[in-house]
Amino acid sequence: MSLENILSVTGKPGLYQLKTKTRNGFVVESLIDKKTAIIGINHNVSVLKDISIYTYETEVPLKEVFQKIAEKENQGPTINHKVSKNELQSYFSEVLPNYDEERVYASDIKKVVQWYNLLQSNDLLVTLSQEEE
Repeated sequence: MSLENILSVTGKPGLYQLKTKTRNGFVVESLIDKKTAIIGINHNVSVLKDISIYTYETEVPLKEVFQKIAEKENQGPTINHKVSKNELQSYFSEVLPNYDEERVYASDIKKVVQWYNLLQSNDLLVTLSQEEE
């Protein structure tokens, strides 16, 4: 599994695994409760592979950010995404010290942490690291 098959849908919680594409949208499975749903083409869908985090020098792909978190956490879960804004920012600066604090909001960090924990709990981070090898 790669991040090409993992979707974020605006207005819907969590992440979704793409099962198949249809003429009118996508058939997805929630990583939270494993329920299958149909997402219409009118929804704003982001593929995790296409998401990057701004740093002062460049943009870092989300996959690399997940790998840095995994290294820091020894492949285990990370902090809860519901901690305070300051805790999130402090944690993220340990993971990605040069992230652009003006362009990366606390809500973005919250999503990254939540997504990492979802992928980790579904054993999908292991497959990400295997892809590189």
